[in-house]
Formats: sequence, structure tokens, C-alpha cells
Amino acid sequence: MMKKIILIFSCLSVIIVSVKAQPKAGVYQARIGIINKNIEQRFFDSSKRLFYEAVPVESNEKAFSYLWPLCALIQAANEAEVLSPSEDYMTSALNAIDQYYNNNPPTPGYQAYVTALEKSDRYYDDNQWIAIACLDAYQRTQKIDFLNKAKLIYRFMMSGYDSASGGGIYWKEGDKTSKNTCSNGPGILVALQLYNITKSKPCLDTALFLYNWVNAHLESPEGTYYDNIKIPSLKIDSATYTYNTGTMLQSNVLLYKITHEKKYLVEAQRIARAAKNHFYKNNRLPGNYWFNAVLLRGYIELYKVDQNKSQFQFFIDDAERIWKDERDANNLLGKNNKIKSLIDQAAMMEIYARLAALEN
Repeated sequence: MMKKIILIFSCLSVIIVSVKAQPKAGVYQARIGIINKNIEQRFFDSSKRLFYEAVPVESNEKAFSYLWPLCALIQAANEAEVLSPSEDYMTSALNAIDQYYNNNPPTPGYQAYVTALEKSDRYYDDNQWIAIACLDAYQRTQKIDFLNKAKLIYRFMMSGYDSASGGGIYWKEGDKTSKNTCSNGPGILVALQLYNITKSKPCLDTALFLYNWVNAHLESPEGTYYDNIKIPSLKIDSATYTYNTGTMLQSNVLLYKITHEKKYLVEAQRIARAAKNHFYKNNRLPGNYWFNAVLLRGYIELYKVDQNKSQFQFFIDDAERIWKDERDANNLLGKNNKIKSLIDQAAMMEIYARLAALEN
């Protein structure tokens, strides 16, 4: 009889937890719908299949967006499809990104602005963010086009590697003045994701080499990461941004999953503690939503291993604060009251999608 009573209460507990969780996920999904509708109606030129950088459009430096906001949008679109597999969020972002393709030697990649409109720089990190989203989408859908795009970008990013300062990838093509965490941290993730899919040992070797290089040159004593090292002076730019720490947090968790070496998990947990202590001040994260979205990816990767949801409660709190305090009458997000950016909308769409997936 006692066993039956315990079983009944256990079932009731599961039901209660489910009832509590579902409305929160529903709230996040409603927000995703609102944000996506705003992106479609306010930021998208359907005749050109391109996006605007910000609204009002007159505030933009260029007619259309640079590639960087699309790096945020393609990831947000993938996370929205995780929640709603029957919906198509990615096609419009992919069609736009294709218009930034540049096949110049030594290897094709994506340039910073629309190729038909001007010749512009190619940034290794812009390309890597796209590859990460495509590899996430490939693992979800098994569509070979996603994998092929990521392989193309992997070849491009490795064209930015040399032995100056002992290794590492430059920030942008043709500029050998700095090697940045933002072009090496995501490079590690691209290599690790490709290794998980292809089991190609050179990809794992690349990831480990870049990982060791970043830790040797750009990790701060407290466990966050500096922005870049200057070449050839080797002077460190000690600015810290959430996304740099985020890629290294996620890299450690993926390395733990691949190698089963506990040192990577211990390091990930140390970085997670350091990141909260360093970045979460006065009950808020720094103002760049997308940088924070990349940091959240690392915490969620860690949660999949250690199941410690409490360690990223501050992200949940910050996402609520933003919806309450940094949203205008048109449901556009951002601290600037006059201009709203595409990257901010996409970043919050990703954050709410990831939080909804956790609730589900």
C-alpha cells in the first residue's frame, strides 16, 4: 500500500512539474513568434531576399545588412526550428547569406557585405558562426547542404592560420595584425563539430591545437578570455566579452564528451563560475545580446552534462528583464530607443528558443 501511495505522489509530482514548465515554454514560444514576425515585416526585403541592418532603414550605413547580423539570425532560425520542426525559419536567412559568397583565392568564403554590391573583407569569425549553425542544422536534419557549407568554411578558416605567435587564426583575411579569441574559439567548435560528424582525426587535432593556443595566450587568470593578441608585438588586448568566454566554455564541454577526460569538465565548470562573477553585475549582463547568446550556448552545453540548471538562472532573469525593460511599443528589442538592430532581435530569438527547449 505504501509503495502505491509513493508511486501516486511521484506521478503527481511529474504532472505538477510538467504543468509548471509548459506555460513558461509557451511564453518563450510566443515571444519567438513576435520577434520573428517583426524580423519578417520590418527587416526583410522580400524582393531582394536581403535583410536590413536596423530600423528605421534610413539610419543604416548601407542599403542592406552586413553579414554579422545574419550569423545571429541563422543560429536563431535553427533554434526556432528545433522547437517547431514543421516550420521553415532558415531558408530566408540562408538565401540572404548566399549573396555574400565570394570565391576569391585561396579558397571560397563569405564576405562582410553583399557581393553584388561591393567587394569587402572576409572575416574568419563571421564564416565560423555560419558553419556552427549549419553543423547544428545538419545534425538535426541530416541535409548534406549544411555539411558541405560547413566544410567549405572550415577550409576557408584554416587559410587564416599560420605559425606567427605559435599558431592561431587571424581575425580577418589580409590583415595579419591580430589573432582573436573570436576567430579561434568558434574555430575550435567548428573543428569539434566536424570531428563528431566525420570522425576525421585531423579535425580533432586542429581543435586541440587551437584550444591549447588560446589558453596559452588569451585566457585571463580568473578564467575568462581576453580579446586578442597583436602581431608581431604579442601585446594582449585585455578587453573581455561574453562570447569569447562562451566559445571556450562550450569547447571544454565538447572536448570532455569526446575524450572523457575529466580535466575538460573541471575547466568548463571553472569557466562557468568565472563568467558569472565577471560579467553579471547589478543583476544584468552586458548590453550586447548576441555576445550573451553565445555565452548561453556554453552554459547549456555544460547543463547537458552536469544537469546543474541553477548555474545559468541569471540568463533566465536577464532575459525576463530585457523583455520587460528593453522592449518598445512595437515589441522591438534593444536599449536604443530610436534604432533597433537585426542582431538584437535575432539574439533574443535564439535566447528564448534555447530557454524554451530547456523548459520542454
